[in-house]
Amino acid sequence: MEKKKNVSDAELEILEVLWTAGEPLNTAQIRSMLEENKRWERTTVLTLIQRLVKKGMLRQEKREVYYYSPAVSREAYVKEETKNFVNKFFHGRSGNMAAALMADDDLTKEDIKELRDFFNSRF
Repeated sequence: MEKKKNVSDAELEILEVLWTAGEPLNTAQIRSMLEENKRWERTTVLTLIQRLVKKGMLRQEKREVYYYSPAVSREAYVKEETKNFVNKFFHGRSGNMAAALMADDDLTKEDIKELRDFFNSRF
């Protein structure tokens, strides 16, 4: 991702639907997949989609109706958001974030083991 795009939580839900689907969807399909958790009106879904298109986060393709697909992968988006989070709260130092995670009383022994295994596999 070239420049940080501010994506709202609601817009992120649209992206999650499309990332999960793995194929372009039209508005009705997106809304149908959202209805498991959300009862958004059609106009709300359309507004969120158009915002994402304008931000360059979605591509639209005209068929019999418009179909939408993510312009960025979930992995790239998560990586960029994580980088922004580390910069904002930990002055760009990943080690500071790891230390904050390790100091958290909510981490289970299994969480710590997963983190240790991850770090050991990287170095």
